[in-house]
Amino acid sequence: MAEIIPLPASTVVLIRDSERGLETLLMQRNLNSGFMAGMHLFPGGGLDAADASVEAAGLCAGIDDAAASRILGVDRGGLAYWIAAIRESFEEAGVLLAYDASGNMMLLDKPDEIARFSGHRRALNAGERELIALLRDEGLRPAADQLVYFSRWITPEGAPRRYDTRFFVAQAPAAQEALHDNSELIGHAWMNPGAALDKFRSGELKMRTPTVWTLEQFSAYASAQSLLAAMRAQRDIPAMLPRINKNGERLLPGDPGYEEAAFAEGRGKWQM
Repeated sequence: MAEIIPLPASTVVLIRDSERGLETLLMQRNLNSGFMAGMHLFPGGGLDAADASVEAAGLCAGIDDAAASRILGVDRGGLAYWIAAIRESFEEAGVLLAYDASGNMMLLDKPDEIARFSGHRRALNAGERELIALLRDEGLRPAADQLVYFSRWITPEGAPRRYDTRFFVAQAPAAQEALHDNSELIGHAWMNPGAALDKFRSGELKMRTPTVWTLEQFSAYASAQSLLAAMRAQRDIPAMLPRINKNGERLLPGDPGYEEAAFAEGRGKWQM
């Protein structure tokens, strides 16, 4: 069997402060989906060619491709991951991380704006237009400087679909309301990381390994600002490539038995 090369992808974890403490946005995939059906996860997906366009890079605020590429440890094209994360946030969650002409974060709290941008979102999801056209027409700049890169996950060898995904975290704009598309995604909820983990462990929520790992890391923080500061302070972000041992257990780099574990053909117990 030919090796499946992981496709580049981005995921964005949207966070906010609330009366219940720090919360993260979780989306639920359609129960009839052919990929990760019913799973609760963060907005994300594969990079599009337009994410790497020169025009998109030129619009980004606070970071250029050279800086983004250094952060990711690639020669060039790193900024495309930031742009993809912003696009996926809008397409899947309806949250647009962008600055308006005055340099302020988009509010999207007026009825006419909500209706107009809902139309933009439908057009993006239908493949009828690209994010760069929306930004250009509305006079917006991607708020790339609001995204913090904090982890990297590679789908295990032998899986039917493989992704090399860069994970980002960003504080959701206070005035914007998240909304699932009711097609690919059938639900969403703001949840405290610890509470979400409790629901996962009780079997109420289905999650993949990267989601669980992220919630475990985030559960140590009481506020969005403390979490973002800690993630910005990271200097070494290794690639996480889960493996499955002969007992079907998920192992991460550093776990006992990780080096000996390998995918058993036909086991099919992938958790990422």
